[in-house]
Amino acid sequence: MNNHFTVTINDEHGVKQFNIHKLVKRAIFYAVVFLGFIALLAIGTILYLDSSVDKIELKRLEMKNAYLELERRNNYLKQEMASTQIALGLKKQELSEVSDSLSEIETLIGLAPVADKSLQERVSETKLNSEHMATLLQFIPSGSPLEYSGITSKFGYRIHPTLNRKEFHRGLDMKAVMKTPVYATADGIVEYSGYHQKSGFGNLIILQHNYGFRAYFGHLNKIVIESGQFVKKGDLIAYTGNSGMSSGPHLHYEIRFVQRAVNPYWFVHWDVKNYKEIFEKEKSIPWQSLITATAHIKVPNPTQSPTQTLLLSQQDQK
Repeated sequence: MNNHFTVTINDEHGVKQFNIHKLVKRAIFYAVVFLGFIALLAIGTILYLDSSVDKIELKRLEMKNAYLELERRNNYLKQEMASTQIALGLKKQELSEVSDSLSEIETLIGLAPVADKSLQERVSETKLNSEHMATLLQFIPSGSPLEYSGITSKFGYRIHPTLNRKEFHRGLDMKAVMKTPVYATADGIVEYSGYHQKSGFGNLIILQHNYGFRAYFGHLNKIVIESGQFVKKGDLIAYTGNSGMSSGPHLHYEIRFVQRAVNPYWFVHWDVKNYKEIFEKEKSIPWQSLITATAHIKVPNPTQSPTQTLLLSQQDQK
């Protein structure tokens, strides 16, 4: 006997029979297929979500690392900015000090400070003026020819110490003990070096300088340069003495411009600090034309003699 039920249905279309056992099997089959599909769908979803979570976690780690790198760079930039601010503060202070020092130099060399000029423009103008000053002080006798200890006889009329008569003294008698070093007060060429009987200067040096200037050094004890030799400002040329018509050891120092004696006192005290004073004190020299004519000239490399170059060119022209 079969273990199943048969259901019979009578209607206007006829009689239909359904086998309950077959329906159950089919239902179970469909249920299993459905559950299998649901399971596969769930597994696929789980795998997809797991993969998505991994990607999201990777992105999160990348963003975290990027954030940490940005934070590190930000901290570095903050430190650099702080260092830059400190450096800028120091530079600003230095520029302020430079500007103050430049103002002092401008005042010293006679430049009127202009408010709307940049620091670079002021430096350039100061450099040009200072270079011109250095040129004139290098080529024209300036400063003391020996360690300054005072003057025993000034420029002008006096009673001659040995002849005992009134004469015009064309130079300065500078105090000095025997064998005090004497130095050239400007670049030049040795025009005369030796004993000079007629003048009464004894051992005498005459240095020919640029622009019509000459310097005389008289009553020397020992001369260490020769005629025709080129010398630079500051070179040792002799030692003081008591030769010729002299009443005691000293240096007779004389400056002439185009063979005319000028007061050496202003030249002995001529330097950067009182650069313009000589232009007012010594009016017999056409300073303005000299300054205009030498405005383009600069002192070259100090290891070379600028006087040698200029004097040779002058001699070639002659």
